[in-house]
Amino acid sequence: MEQLVESLNIDLEQERKDILKKYRRLLRTAKPFLKDNDAKLIKKAFYTSVDAHKDMRRRSGEPYIYHPLAVAQIVVEEIGLGTTGIVAALLHDVVEDTDMGIDDIERLFGKKVAKIIDGLTKISGRFEYGSSQQAENFRKMLLTLSDDVRVILVKLADRLHNMRTLDSMPRDKQLKIASETIFIYAPLAHRLGLYSIKSELEELYLKYTEPQEYRAIARKLRETKNTRDRFISKFMEPIAQDLESVGLNFILKGRPKSIYSIWNKMRKQSKPFEEIYDLFAIRIVLESPPESDREKAICWQAYSIVTDHYKPNPDRLKDFLSTPRANGYQSLHSTVMSKSGQWVEVQIRTSRMDEIAEKGYAAHWKYKGNDTKVKGNIETWITQVRETLENGFGDKTAAIEFLDEFRSNLFNEEVFVFTPKGELKVLQAGSTALDFAFDIHSEVGAHCMAAKVGGILVPISYVLNNGDQIEIITSGKQKPNEDWLRIVVTSKARARIKDFLKEENRRYETDGRQLVEKKLKILGVDATAEVMNQLRAFFECKTTTDFFYRIGKGYIPIDDLKRFKRDRDAKEKKAAENGAASNTPPAAGSDGKTLTKYLKQIHGDRADNDMLLIGDDMDKIDYKLAQCCNPIAGDDVFGFVTINEGIKIHRTTCPNAAELMSKHGNRIIKAKWSGKEEAFLAGLYLSGTDRVGLVNDVTRIISNELHINMRGLTIDTKDGVFNGDIKLYVQDTRHLDILIAKLEQVEGVYNVQRFDTNLGGK
Repeated sequence: MEQLVESLNIDLEQERKDILKKYRRLLRTAKPFLKDNDAKLIKKAFYTSVDAHKDMRRRSGEPYIYHPLAVAQIVVEEIGLGTTGIVAALLHDVVEDTDMGIDDIERLFGKKVAKIIDGLTKISGRFEYGSSQQAENFRKMLLTLSDDVRVILVKLADRLHNMRTLDSMPRDKQLKIASETIFIYAPLAHRLGLYSIKSELEELYLKYTEPQEYRAIARKLRETKNTRDRFISKFMEPIAQDLESVGLNFILKGRPKSIYSIWNKMRKQSKPFEEIYDLFAIRIVLESPPESDREKAICWQAYSIVTDHYKPNPDRLKDFLSTPRANGYQSLHSTVMSKSGQWVEVQIRTSRMDEIAEKGYAAHWKYKGNDTKVKGNIETWITQVRETLENGFGDKTAAIEFLDEFRSNLFNEEVFVFTPKGELKVLQAGSTALDFAFDIHSEVGAHCMAAKVGGILVPISYVLNNGDQIEIITSGKQKPNEDWLRIVVTSKARARIKDFLKEENRRYETDGRQLVEKKLKILGVDATAEVMNQLRAFFECKTTTDFFYRIGKGYIPIDDLKRFKRDRDAKEKKAAENGAASNTPPAAGSDGKTLTKYLKQIHGDRADNDMLLIGDDMDKIDYKLAQCCNPIAGDDVFGFVTINEGIKIHRTTCPNAAELMSKHGNRIIKAKWSGKEEAFLAGLYLSGTDRVGLVNDVTRIISNELHINMRGLTIDTKDGVFNGDIKLYVQDTRHLDILIAKLEQVEGVYNVQRFDTNLGGK
């Protein structure tokens, strides 16, 4: 430790001053709500943490105590938690990093803090052990939701600070942590209503995965700030005068959309920054006594004033006042046409609603009396999560399936429907009549035959609309089948259907296992656990249980095991021919660490010997370019170890990258291009105004000026506008960028964009 301090030339005295400065800032921020002995408790937690981490430093070289202090500051300043949250944040790594146990925490700081620390300790780490371990850890984290949501809130603060200090991490770690953040933590912050934290996590993800695009959008936002400010001021002038004339107190906020949301829109709409018009939203925050009878009334009064001056789009009115979102979000959204012919989104809410929108779940406590069981839709959602977690897990793969389903539900909007007696039910958007039946009761769902909506008979696959009143029709003869899993969207319904099917399927699994064991004996193959796993991978089944079930059902003919035997024998023969085991490349299905070790062995003393060199290593290791993103030389890439297809090379911006890095961290290896000249297939999408000679000018640049070979060219014109797809072979991304720049200069060409060639154009 002393050598590290000397090598980094660290001033220990200055560090002590900085630590105390950060601690005093924390106390100043918390001071307004501290009671009785709160300050003493925070002080005790601070010194306990300082002592626990006294010999530890972060990768950046800073004292480790900076991290828990920063997490505690986020917890109080940006999330709005009180003393218990601050103490838990200061101590969140103590049990994991020292000999101090949960019992010691409970004795020193009480049961509540101990319970939160226990929850945080169970979900520590970045899940380096594969997807099933990650899913299981994530499940543990979600189980704490219904006990004390502060576990999740402190964990989000911890993740936010890690993302803010990601600069000191190596590139591969940055990509893994950022991908995990966008895959799970940003959606979770969204669902809990932590809008500011969700937005920052998204922006930081973009900053580290797409640094050039992030900086470009940030620069353009800065350049257009003055124009935006003038527009907002002019737009709000008549509204502000009328609000004042009727005696309404208000604050105007004209904030730009986040860089991530602008980037997302540019990508989805295939438009440049200049063509994204809704770059900002105007917010009117009205002063009103918290939860008074006047809150909704004054919001609608303000809406009336806005629409007196600007014509609203009737299809874009969203009333979250009467039916708040599940996370408690309330606001009135309208899109109106400005005098300059530009659509503007206007959000109207009270100061209480605004605080809940910004700080989410925690802000409820300010108005609900520090009760961690906040009433309303959020509590219903949390209860549903717990039910699904407790009932929907049989094996590790079930945990992975739940992780996928849960994540997909985090960003979903809700649909509001009614029972025959008029009781309001809130389900995720896209839910069907069958989802509704299972939401009422498992038995009602299991025997659901059809439904009536407004007195009209509809099938169980009917998709619910806001305001539907639904009556479920049941039959004792009805029972769930596998097709039902394609009808439902809610995790609760899926879990219940799987439970019902499990009993029926168990017989097929038993029959299948017996058939496989008998056939393997005939083929002379030992029925070991390793062989069973190889069979699962060979027949592309998610689990061995699924494999046995498919055999038992007859979906996989038992004689197909002969193919497996031939394939296995051929691989063993090839391995034997390649020489001793120590010189044989790892088989497909090995993990990233095994491959990295092998790469170091074959690359020797090379500085980056743990990297796969694309081009040089083709003879040594089986890899191929992924079709989902078609990387070309110069793209930022990584290797992903598949189960039975060798290594796939993906772009870091691949649509699947976040999920792969987040869920399968142990199967990621570093990769880079070797620099050898090679031709890569790339696709370009062109659009613009049609004219005589346009195609000739485009092909001349491609073939004559840059000597690029084309594989295909499609141009379609209609009413003076053309759209075209070109597939061509380029050397690397620099070569492609030069081509794009030249094509953009052709008269009539307005837009040139790269697309993934496997998608077949735009």
